[in-house]
Amino acid sequence: MKYNILQRLLQAAAVLLGVALLIFVMLRIVPGNPIATMMGEHADAATIERMTAELGLDQPIPAQFCRYIADAFRGDFGTSYSLGKPVSQLMKAAFGNTLKLAVLAALFAWILGIGCGIIAAVRKNGVFDHLFMGVSLLGVSMPVFMVAMILQYVFAYHLHWLPISGTDSIKGFILPAVALGWNSAGSVSRLVRSTLLDILQEAYIDTARAKGRRQWGVLGIHALRNALLPVVTMMALQISSLLSGAVITETIFSINGIGRLAVQAISGRDIPLLQGTALFSTAVVILGNFLADCLYSVLDPRIRKEA
Repeated sequence: MKYNILQRLLQAAAVLLGVALLIFVMLRIVPGNPIATMMGEHADAATIERMTAELGLDQPIPAQFCRYIADAFRGDFGTSYSLGKPVSQLMKAAFGNTLKLAVLAALFAWILGIGCGIIAAVRKNGVFDHLFMGVSLLGVSMPVFMVAMILQYVFAYHLHWLPISGTDSIKGFILPAVALGWNSAGSVSRLVRSTLLDILQEAYIDTARAKGRRQWGVLGIHALRNALLPVVTMMALQISSLLSGAVITETIFSINGIGRLAVQAISGRDIPLLQGTALFSTAVVILGNFLADCLYSVLDPRIRKEA
């Protein structure tokens, strides 16, 4: 296990380095001067040239990359061109809102998805099965921005139950969390249903029933634990994707998070800020994969034995 963990850490470091190199090169081969974009159309050529030299953008790309990696290893991701603050400070301030949004969205998706999936499997081909699977299909197929705008119109603009944007209170996170977690809830419910239906056909389930166990006892003790093995992997990946992919939701609901920072960096061609948010997103996805593997090995002893 220690060897496997070390191997995965080395793979994660290699992936992060590769992503950093790819983003670094792509941002510098795009036509245009980021300094000119930052300073506006009224900046003269001498000022642009001086600022380019001060920021080291006139150096060869390999030298710039080596300096960036050395600084990033110390936690210094540079200074934002557009906001004038250290990137690490901006991401630290925004991470709290993104974390709250991702955790609430994940809880909504998991509770709703697992519950609907279990009921749909137990009531196979019944009214609840068709209802829940239809709603889950709708959740998977609807884009996040459409769900977000519908929720804003119904619950914020029309009914005035919840704020339309902002994070002044926990109420401000409810609509964004539902909009962000709706798609994940549909995926979880469909996976739980299909996996649980396969598990319920196994021989050991018939044995448990023959011993006199009640339906919900068989379901909870024998079937559900094994059915949740692939779901755990999806859930761990979902929390990482929710953390790193809340760009649309944070923009629509005016939440100062990592996703909104990325949008600002793209619109202003803020290279340090864009590199920092991209590396952060990559690190979160890698961490989600790692946690999924660890949880999978805890739930399935066969994986620990093979490791």
